[in-house]
Amino acid sequence: MSAGEPGTPVAPMAPPLAALRAEFPVLERLAYLNAGTNGPLPRAAAAAAVEQLERELSGGRAGGPHFARRVELAETLRAGYAACVGSAPADLALTTSTTEGIARVLLALDLRRGEEIVTSDEEHPGVLGPLVAQRARGVEVRVAPWAEVADAVGPRTRLVVCSHVSWRSGRLAPLGALRALDVPLLLDGAQGAGAVAVEVAELGADAYAAAGQKWLCGPEGTGLLYVSPALRERMRPPAPGYVNLAAPGAGLDAAPWEDARAYDTPALPAASLAQAAAALAVLGAAGWEAVRAHAAGLAASAADALAAAGRDVLARDRTTLVTWREPDAETAVERLAEAGVVVRSLPGEELLRASFGGWNSANDLERLLAALSR
Repeated sequence: MSAGEPGTPVAPMAPPLAALRAEFPVLERLAYLNAGTNGPLPRAAAAAAVEQLERELSGGRAGGPHFARRVELAETLRAGYAACVGSAPADLALTTSTTEGIARVLLALDLRRGEEIVTSDEEHPGVLGPLVAQRARGVEVRVAPWAEVADAVGPRTRLVVCSHVSWRSGRLAPLGALRALDVPLLLDGAQGAGAVAVEVAELGADAYAAAGQKWLCGPEGTGLLYVSPALRERMRPPAPGYVNLAAPGAGLDAAPWEDARAYDTPALPAASLAQAAAALAVLGAAGWEAVRAHAAGLAASAADALAAAGRDVLARDRTTLVTWREPDAETAVERLAEAGVVVRSLPGEELLRASFGGWNSANDLERLLAALSR
């Protein structure tokens, strides 16, 4: 949907969504519209982290029980993340961020000088950084306009890397054309997982990297990486550590796991694992489909209202992000914060972006519009 088209009327929050909203104390004070950076923190997630830390405080962090608990927490989170993207748990690695997931895939593919990666002109620095490192190794990086990424693929292209949902505009990647390519597709799902429906096979993604702290409302320093079995056959874990080895005690004969555990980040705090899993449970209890539909409806209404008020809203699809042009955007962020409305500006451009979640209400949208009109 482009800005200016009729949006979905904002319906009152159904009881499960009203209960979800009550889980986020920050919403008692603020119209928090910045899940595209960090989602709000649910009470149950904070409680789960505290409970785990208290276990460690009283019981220590050595011996079988502690490490068995870590494995249990990791596998619970792995299963939860896998359900969010429609994958088997065996194909899902635990990471610290979207960027780490993308970097792990690029390093594991071990592309060579003269080979090519195609990407879009709307990528986040978290994608651009790993691509810069590839270019320093002699891999060519071709940048194409967002809608023309598939057309830019040529005989030397070994990988396409682009966002599932543009962090800048809220547009969806041209997946119809990308699925038809005979080239592996690595999607940045930072603005996808938890925000829009994700079924990695239907998307045509060979790999999908996403963040745990955004739409999944987990702690900073958590993330996920889906890697298809077919792509894993072409990869080699770049730096396996203890958790990546099937038999760590085998010394130099130790080999990585044959599944996605070979790409797990070396260490995630047990409290973070517990916190992330608890946040998923809170969102799941409200119903993922309802959470996503409510957020998308609010965002569509926001885009229409902003356009009607004379704002230049960037072309977007039915996602949870709305971006518009705003003079002196950084000052506008501060002014809105003083009015209790949290949005963000985009670096280097006079743009403001609001991120709507299933926990937001029509009142949050009204507060945004009122603060902008002052």
